[in-house]
Amino acid sequence: MMNEDLSDLRAEFDKFVKDKCSLEPDQNQGQNPDIGDKEDEEPVPQFVDALTEKLLAPAVSGVYLSRLDIKRVAEAIDESIPIKERLKMVRALFRHTTKKEYLEGAFAEIKKHIDGRILIYTELSEAFPASKVHFDEHISKAEKTKKMFKTIVDDFEEIEPTSDPLMV
Repeated sequence: MMNEDLSDLRAEFDKFVKDKCSLEPDQNQGQNPDIGDKEDEEPVPQFVDALTEKLLAPAVSGVYLSRLDIKRVAEAIDESIPIKERLKMVRALFRHTTKKEYLEGAFAEIKKHIDGRILIYTELSEAFPASKVHFDEHISKAEKTKKMFKTIVDDFEEIEPTSDPLMV
């Protein structure tokens, strides 16, 4: 009796895994948001690859931006992006960037999230003085990341084909 129950349970589990967890391209496309779609394959501006490489690596940027953080940044600038892998979300956020103002708005929101982490690091370093060195290192990296945004905005304006040099 018990073996039959376990066999039934195993069969039910195998069916569930096959039906709900398969990564086959023709199955479950709508169920797994990380699989991707045609939009994920679209080209992005040059700066996006360098930005994601530095921004999404906490060892480089000093902070971890979660999917929810990226979603909140998008909502704050009136964008709607689906929750997927962080890389795909950042690419979607900047995929159709054509205006410097958009870029500045997005970076201003990201800076708010980074500043929030810096505040947490500062409070933790005060509460745990023995760890201050480590938090100071993360704060330094976060400050460098924020400076990188200005460079990206400046470079973006230079390469933007629709920019009017007389309007600068």
